[in-house]
Amino acid sequence: MKKHGKKMAAPIIIAVVVVFYYLGIAALFLWMEGVPFWAKVLLTVVLLALSGVMLGVLVSRIKEIRSGEEDDLSKY
Repeated sequence: MKKHGKKMAAPIIIAVVVVFYYLGIAALFLWMEGVPFWAKVLLTVVLLALSGVMLGVLVSRIKEIRSGEEDDLSKY
């Protein structure tokens, strides 16, 4: 972990910030009055899905870094 710790710091920080941002928007939207219930549910589901995708991308990126493939451009 120490060997790749610095390379994994940025993706982890960005992912955490983005997930908290999405969850914060969802929480604020749920507390808004005057918005139809279906709209609240739809936006919350979309933001939770985006958070899940972000965490999936983070896991994928960590696996790439650990396998020694830091540069994604080398695939193309």
